[in-house]
Amino acid sequence: MSFSGKATYSAGVDLPEVMEDVSDIIGLVSPFETPLLAHLGDAKRPAMSTVHEWIEDALLPNTDAVNQTTFTPNAQDATAVTVNNGPRFQVGDLVRPGNAQEVMQVTAVAGNVLTVVRRFGTTTASNLSNGLKLTILGNAALEGADAQAARFTNRVRKSNYTQIFAATVEVTGTMQAVRQFGVSDELDYQKQERIRELLRDLENCVLNGTAPASTPQGSGAVRRSMNGIIRQISTNQFVPGQSGFPSGGGAGADLTETLVNHALRTAWDQSSGRIDTIVVNGFQKRRINQFIGSSARTYAPADQRFTDGVGVYESDFGVCKVLLTRWCPADTILFLDSSRVEVLPLAGRSFHYKPLAATGDATAGQVLGEYTLEFRNENAHALIRGLSTS
Repeated sequence: MSFSGKATYSAGVDLPEVMEDVSDIIGLVSPFETPLLAHLGDAKRPAMSTVHEWIEDALLPNTDAVNQTTFTPNAQDATAVTVNNGPRFQVGDLVRPGNAQEVMQVTAVAGNVLTVVRRFGTTTASNLSNGLKLTILGNAALEGADAQAARFTNRVRKSNYTQIFAATVEVTGTMQAVRQFGVSDELDYQKQERIRELLRDLENCVLNGTAPASTPQGSGAVRRSMNGIIRQISTNQFVPGQSGFPSGGGAGADLTETLVNHALRTAWDQSSGRIDTIVVNGFQKRRINQFIGSSARTYAPADQRFTDGVGVYESDFGVCKVLLTRWCPADTILFLDSSRVEVLPLAGRSFHYKPLAATGDATAGQVLGEYTLEFRNENAHALIRGLSTS
């Protein structure tokens, strides 16, 4: 065929000899990553019922507090001390008030009133005050004495509910038959898209989910849902401007290293484990990055990389991986002991595809899964919320 002089730019895409140039790569821009689920990993076992339960226990407490405003004859010599929880004490207990050097010995317990020997063993006197922490050092048993009454703790059953995550897929026979750019099988592509969305939603519910106030097990009219991590932390919850928040942290306070260490220490005081995961949104992650101020950085002349990110925060109370997730509220930071957190599928109900009956020229099905959160020992974790976001 002789040269015609026709150029591609003058031919137009409608001419049969010029093919469209369309890449086979489909660009997906919507966020669907699930860093918390990836960090926690697969559960060691499935849930066996829509109401998933686990058992928690604790040792007998060895601390209490003074519940008394006036002392007779005075705060240094009073031998009758009212406390919050008298049954925590036994005759023979050695007790330290606050951080004082003094040791008191309990000689009688009547309800919440302790009779004590002050300055036991010639220890230095101290002043008692309302709310003062009392630490039981240990009990000194009397040689040859009868055994004291047995004491024990009651195990507690905790529970959460499974939540069904489902999305419908439907593709017409024609859509399956025609040739498409970037997709070899439209049905498989739609399955992948829907499962990405459901995994995203699962992580979001693990963090922020809430069960119904009534009929939480679900019914024909009530949709069953799980309680997430934020919903279940109650003991170590710190809010700027409220009691228990470190001094200097008013309402809408900025996140500081002092606040982080206060939360870590509080959880450490109550738990045999240690916090190993800090979960934040983008804004609070930038606050944590600012802990390493410019004055703390040193660089060699040959360095060509400027680092401004904290991936691991190491303190006296734990080495924590700092986990960035889009689904954590912007004003909240979570402190988790990941060994006590599991996301479990209901047995046989992890994410899967279930075909639906065809009612015409289309293939339909559901991508679905049923999951719950097992969040053990909520006082082993902590959260700060109500932080500034600007």
